[in-house]
Amino acid sequence: MVTTDNFLTVHVLDTVTGRPAAGMHLSLRRDGVTEPLTQRVTNNDGRCNTPLLSGAAMVAGIYEIAFDVAAWRADAEDPGFYDCITIRFRVPDRPGHLHIPLLLAPYGYSTYRGS
Repeated sequence: MVTTDNFLTVHVLDTVTGRPAAGMHLSLRRDGVTEPLTQRVTNNDGRCNTPLLSGAAMVAGIYEIAFDVAAWRADAEDPGFYDCITIRFRVPDRPGHLHIPLLLAPYGYSTYRGS
């Protein structure tokens, strides 16, 4: 069952500064597909302006989002440890709204299924 209520969003926050991670490049891929389904850049709120997937495009399967942390931290005094953070996740048959927050620091990160 696919409805217009099916969509995938992200939110990236810098836990050191307590601010959104604006200007971070990310890409979404479906498992087994080389080319990204979409590539985005986070806005000033650390979110993408539109869902990464929505409606009929959001089919069940395994996906991964790759966050380009190295480029985002390129001008930082401490570039940190992570180059790219990749989050693999499952989109179920009836996904609804899937939200994936990424909380990051130079030497650690956390993620969860948000709401």
